[in-house]
Amino acid sequence: MQHNPQPYSPHEIFTGKGERLPRVFVSPQRYIQGAGVINHVGRYLSLLNTKRAGVLMSKRGQGTDGARILDSLRSSNIDSVVSTFGGECSLEEIEHHVSNLAKEGLDCLIAVGGGKCVDAGKSIAYRLGVSVVILPTLASNDAPCSALSVLYDTAGVSVGAEFFPDNPALVIVDTEVVAAASERYLVSGMGDAMATWYEARVCLNNPQATSMVGARPTLASCAMGEICAQTLFEQGESAASAVAKGMVDDNLENIVEANTLLSGIGFESGGLALAHAIAQSLTAVPVAHDNYLHGEHVAIGTMVQLMMEQHADTERVAKFFARVGLPVHLGQISLSREDQTAMRTIVEATVSWPTSHNMPIPVNDQSIRSALVSADELGLSVAASVGDEAYRRLQQ
Repeated sequence: MQHNPQPYSPHEIFTGKGERLPRVFVSPQRYIQGAGVINHVGRYLSLLNTKRAGVLMSKRGQGTDGARILDSLRSSNIDSVVSTFGGECSLEEIEHHVSNLAKEGLDCLIAVGGGKCVDAGKSIAYRLGVSVVILPTLASNDAPCSALSVLYDTAGVSVGAEFFPDNPALVIVDTEVVAAASERYLVSGMGDAMATWYEARVCLNNPQATSMVGARPTLASCAMGEICAQTLFEQGESAASAVAKGMVDDNLENIVEANTLLSGIGFESGGLALAHAIAQSLTAVPVAHDNYLHGEHVAIGTMVQLMMEQHADTERVAKFFARVGLPVHLGQISLSREDQTAMRTIVEATVSWPTSHNMPIPVNDQSIRSALVSADELGLSVAASVGDEAYRRLQQ
């Protein structure tokens, strides 16, 4: 039966007049990661008593990993219905799949692919009133574990987010699949994940800030963000080298967990701040949106946030980004601080993005513009000293 969801706001659940906000921690029911786990999806779905599953994936995905998933479902006597993802997590795309799947009698929906397919799958499953199982084929962002979807218009510009009362029932990450993908995707995931600790830290220390579930951050989620950053600093470069060789080792396993689980739980229960507000604003500038990945946007956003805070880790983070191949200055995402139209678009979009105001510092046109310019100057200096060979290699 199709579920007709009412608008859901976590802030309405946890925010009361004059009440002290509670701490709230959310997570997927189960997280499964390892080499070859994609071959056992059918067995894992027995945990959900699944008899009939929808499978959302791109046309390309159906010809590669999709065949293995469908074979596993058949071997576990689970019927499946494939729905082809068109590429954009827009309301139009979501409603299209809901209409096609509403009469299929599904027990769950499996979303297979990158961040936008994963987010679309969550929205579709919620409308259908079924559990969602996330099977990311990349470790390029921290979307898989969360109970929210970032929405875009049909042109790919970020327009907001949807929140759900439940996190995914299962998140299944096959590290062999991740290792077979381009190194750029794993590195992009590191850009997204590195922001987790710095944004959660801001929210934890600002009594007025709230997490993505409309509550105060938990110590547990902030600890996850901190170990996420530590893991990236210590093993990020080695994990990127492993993926460049198509190899799964402990470095890769740890970075995939950092990118997906630690960052996924850390950002949702810990909270976001300026880094992601900048990242979302960059989707409003076509040249930045069309050619660069979410984690690459977040890398720039993290540097801007750290510059605004005058954080002691700013240069350390910038140098790490340069070594693994993430952008560290505006020119590396085809922008220039001299482009007043683009700068105005970024500033205005950032001010309007709610998480920017979790910062303990006034966020306005002037403070954002100043931090953008300062971050760009630092990035140019770091690129000159560390080099930009890794960045140029990944962008080829």
